[in-house]
Amino acid sequence: MKLAVVGGGSTYTPELVDGFARLHDVLPVDELVLVDPAADRLDLVGGLARRILAKQGHGARVTTTADLDAAVDGADAVLLQLRVGGQAAREQDETWPLDCGCVGQETTGAGGLAKALRTVPVVLDIAERVRRANPDAWIVDFTNPVGIVTRALLQAGHKAVGLCNVAIGFQRRFAAALGVEPAQIFLDHVGLNHLTWENGVRLGGPDGADVLPRLLAESGDEIADSLRLPRAALDRLGVIPSYYLRYYYAHDEVVRELGTKPSRAAEVAAMERELLELYADPALDEKPALLAKRGGAFYSEAAVDLTASLIGTGGSPYQVVNVRNGGTLPFLPDDAVIEVQARVDAHGAAPLPVPELDPLQRGLIAHVTAYEELALEAALRGGRDRVFKALLSHPLIGQYEYAEALTDRLLAHNREHLAWA
Repeated sequence: MKLAVVGGGSTYTPELVDGFARLHDVLPVDELVLVDPAADRLDLVGGLARRILAKQGHGARVTTTADLDAAVDGADAVLLQLRVGGQAAREQDETWPLDCGCVGQETTGAGGLAKALRTVPVVLDIAERVRRANPDAWIVDFTNPVGIVTRALLQAGHKAVGLCNVAIGFQRRFAAALGVEPAQIFLDHVGLNHLTWENGVRLGGPDGADVLPRLLAESGDEIADSLRLPRAALDRLGVIPSYYLRYYYAHDEVVRELGTKPSRAAEVAAMERELLELYADPALDEKPALLAKRGGAFYSEAAVDLTASLIGTGGSPYQVVNVRNGGTLPFLPDDAVIEVQARVDAHGAAPLPVPELDPLQRGLIAHVTAYEELALEAALRGGRDRVFKALLSHPLIGQYEYAEALTDRLLAHNREHLAWA
């Protein structure tokens, strides 16, 4: 089995490789190709990947290259984890929106739109080259904003599924709180990428008993603290929102906080420099503890599970993925991409039925879906007016004056990545 990782020079990659090594019985990889234009990073990450696999007795061959076409030729699956513009672009995404009193974040709001505009054309080019080289290969997208990127891939007819680590993080946390194995936790997870709620937590599977009320009663304070939301908010909602909902539920508070400290991008850039220094040590043969602070908790387990299911070598029957709506949420267009539980196998991901949602969730999901439709249109066709309309439509912006100012800033900071600008 051959896997290709586009963006293989990422400091995340050793986490992924560690998962391949530990879960070889689920996903028996024979060849792993790391693709990245940054040769210096790729050499360091590739070297550590080989040492991690060797230490765990894994026989996979690891190759590194900047040649995308050669890398994806014959691949059973292609994993996308690229960042167009690197951490420097992320730093901009997280800072210039604050000038207008709007949240600065790399996957939502104005910064998220900037990332989508930079990313969608690049991903579609990669996917077209994958299709030409090997039309049967699956594309697994971790590249943010996952919902918009996955929608672009599916609309272009690619065999693609999007993946985020929010759900598996909740699954592991809830399992620990309840003293059960993670496989015993089934989440009634619903929404859009980075806009989701846990409407139920079931023991044993989709028909299991819902223990969400018990979790809120016994662990509500801890969960609220981790989400940085008031405990009373969780009690009133009666569900558990992802931590990304704080950008909506406490927007002004978040903006004030972001204005008083270094950006997350700056923190990550410093962390990456330290990680790359560690990766250069020829004695290092396991992922360092520092990598856990980089983000992407349980990333490798989710990636292995999904890839194995799509290829047909193993994997869980039910997984939370980003998939075409197709009537699952009847208030959204069929071609919207939603993040829900799905049955995953070699034929793809089929979303499970979702009970009717509360208007509080339904309204916000519909609003952000409309934004994502406009954002994708701007990413595919370009143009200042399309960027402005996408920004105006976003619930974290929504005012004409803000949208005008943010459009100017977005274009000024991203011209080198936008051919039409």
